Amino acid sequence: MFKIKTSAAFDSAHFLSGYNGKCANIHGHRWTVEAVVSGELAETGEKRGMIIDFGDLKKAVRRLADSFDHTLIYETGSLRPTTLAALADEGFSLTEVPFRPTAENLARHFYRLLSSELDGVCSVTVYETPDNCAVYEVER
Repeated sequence: MFKIKTSAAFDSAHFLSGYNGKCANIHGHRWTVEAVVSGELAETGEKRGMIIDFGDLKKAVRRLADSFDHTLIYETGSLRPTTLAALADEGFSLTEVPFRPTAENLARHFYRLLSSELDGVCSVTVYETPDNCAVYEVER
């Protein structure tokens, strides 16, 4: 079995509602998303010798990263409606997710999004900092 991977980065902010520590405050990261696709090589056709076209994988990961770029990622119910209205009124980009926006949960979320678009996705790694990451993977 072969594996290929690619990555894309984005900048965004988040906070951890209900957390007792520095991460309870809004703060930003340069997130990096790394996706791995596994499979056997195609034996015939245009993609002979490939698992997947790198261009297709890169495009999907880049599109995902771009959709989270320069936004505030927040958990449903973690901000008051008046706060959300004020932020939206100011023109801020807001991305609501139905989970606490930890690196772990984002890795699983990104895995699910990429898997719905591409065959063979076996893991997604989300780097919150250059030294700290979370990996979500499935056995194939």
